[in-house]
Amino acid sequence: MSTPATAPPAPSSLKRIVAASLIGTTIEWYDFFLYGSAAALVFNKLFFPGSDPLVGTLLSFLTYAVGFAARPLGALVFGHFGDRLGRKKLLVLSLLLMGGATFAIGLLPTHATIGTAAPVLLTVLRLVQGFALGGEWGGAVLLVSEHGDAGRRGFWASWPQTGAPAGQLLATGVLSALTALLSDAAFTSWGWRVPFLLSGVLVVVGLWIRLSVDESPVFKAALARAEARKAESAQVERMPLVAVLRHHWRDVLIAMGARMAENISYYVITAFILVYATTSTGLSKQTALNAVLLASAVHFAVIPAWGALSDRVGRRPVYLIGAVGVGAWMFPFFALIDTRSFGSLLLAVTVGLVLHGAMYAPQAAFFSEMFATRMRYSGASIGAQFSSVAAGAPAPLIATALLAEHGSSTPIALYVIAAALLTVVAVGCAKETRNRDLADDVEDERVMAGR
Repeated sequence: MSTPATAPPAPSSLKRIVAASLIGTTIEWYDFFLYGSAAALVFNKLFFPGSDPLVGTLLSFLTYAVGFAARPLGALVFGHFGDRLGRKKLLVLSLLLMGGATFAIGLLPTHATIGTAAPVLLTVLRLVQGFALGGEWGGAVLLVSEHGDAGRRGFWASWPQTGAPAGQLLATGVLSALTALLSDAAFTSWGWRVPFLLSGVLVVVGLWIRLSVDESPVFKAALARAEARKAESAQVERMPLVAVLRHHWRDVLIAMGARMAENISYYVITAFILVYATTSTGLSKQTALNAVLLASAVHFAVIPAWGALSDRVGRRPVYLIGAVGVGAWMFPFFALIDTRSFGSLLLAVTVGLVLHGAMYAPQAAFFSEMFATRMRYSGASIGAQFSSVAAGAPAPLIATALLAEHGSSTPIALYVIAAALLTVVAVGCAKETRNRDLADDVEDERVMAGR
C-alpha cells in the first residue's frame, strides 16, 4: 500500500529526477569514455613513447583498465554510505570527483616534459575516475527506480542508462570535431586537452541540476523505519555489505554474470574498434570516430524503447535477446569492418550497439529490483562494478593482445561469444523481477536489523 512517503511523484517531478540522473551519468561517462578514446588515439604517443605502436596502445589501454580496477572500491564505499545516508549526497560527490580528475588530465604534462612521472600521474587520475564511476551508476539508477512506479520502472530507469551513449556521443563528437578541424600535429600537441578541460563546465551544469532534486522517498521511508526500530531496541543495524553478501550472494553473482556480455561487447564495439579499424583495415581514425558517433546516437534512442519493452514482457526476455544477439553478431561484425567500407563499418557498430541496448536498458530496473532498499545501493553497485574488473576492464586490452598475437579477428569474436554464453546462463538462473514493489522490504529489514 502506498503512503505519502512512498507514493509516486508527479510526472513533472519524475522528469526532473530523470533529467538530474541523466545529465550526471552523461557527464561521468563523457569523462570516462573520453579517456578511452584518447587512449586509443594519442596517449600511446604522449605518455608511452619509444614503443612499437601496437605495444604503446597496449600500455595505454593498461592505464585505461586501471580505472575499472578502482570501480569496485567505489562501489563498496559509495554503496555503504549511499545505503546509510541517501542517494543524492553520494551522487554529488561522485560528480565532483570525476569532473575534477578529468579536468586535471587536461592539464597534465606529457612524458616529453616530466618523463616517467607523466604516466604515473595519468594512472592516478584514472584511478580517481574509476572510483567515482563505481559509485555513480548505482545511485543514479536507484534515484529514478525508487521514485517511479512499478508499471513503467523499466522505461524510466533506462534513461540514466542513456547517459552512457550520450557520454560516448559527446566525447566522440568533440574528438571527431577536433580531429577534423586540427592537423595531426596540432591535435597531438594541444588539441587533445580541450575536451578534458571542457569537463569543468559540464560539471558545474550537472551539479546545479542534481542539487535541485529530492532524496528517494522509498529510501527516506526505510530510513525512518530503521531509526524507529533503533530507538525501540537500541540494536545496531548490520553493514549493508554484510547483509548483501550473507543473504543476497546469489543475486550478486547473477548480476555479475549478466554484466559480462554487456560490458565486454560494449568496449569491443566502441573502444577496441578504434584500434582495429585503423591498424588492421587501414581506415582513418576520423572514419572510425564518425561511425561510433552515429551509432551512439542510435544507441541512445533505442535504450528507452528496450526499457519500455521490459515493462511489458519482463526484464529477463529482453536481456536474453541482447545477450544472444550480441554473440551471434560478432562474426558478421568483423566481416563487415573488413570490407573497409564506411557504410559497412557503420552497420556493424550500429547493430552491435542496438543489441547491446537490449541488455543495458533493463539492467537498471533489473538490478534495483533484486535488493532491498537499505542494501540496494550496495547490492546493485557490487554486482555491477565487481564484474567490470573481469569484463570491461581488460576487454580492449585482451582484444588488442589477441589481434597482435593472431593477426585475426576470429579469437576476438570467440571471446565475446564466450561472454555472451556466460550471460545467458546467469540471466537464465535469475527470477523475473518486473512487478516487484521496491518499498516492500519487511523481511530484508529484519535481516539488516540482525533478526
